Amino acid sequence: MNYIKAITIFIMSLFYILVGIDHFLRPEWYVRIVPPVLPLKIELVYLSGIFEIIFGALLLFPSKRNVAGLGLILLLIAVYPANIYLALTNGAAMDTTPMIAWGRLPFQFVFIGLAYWHSR
Repeated sequence: MNYIKAITIFIMSLFYILVGIDHFLRPEWYVRIVPPVLPLKIELVYLSGIFEIIFGALLLFPSKRNVAGLGLILLLIAVYPANIYLALTNGAAMDTTPMIAWGRLPFQFVFIGLAYWHSR
């Protein structure tokens, strides 16, 4: 089990770091799913990118994994409204299919579960 956990920690760390960097390379792509009621859309995209990079990197350090896991859980909860908004637009907000838009919703809970597992 430790081998699987080590692999998933590395994969998740790389995933969060790369997606966080992408928030700065293509912010307009992420702005599209920030719910219309929220102000400062670009700032929210940059802020979530910063946290993804930080928490993704912290996952690599065993002494910081608890902080990283809990931070990722909070971040995933904070960005969940964007996934809900995407689903409510049936994918139109990102030019994707309704199946992908709605399918993303349960995966957020998988990522929350992985973050929790990594924090232990």
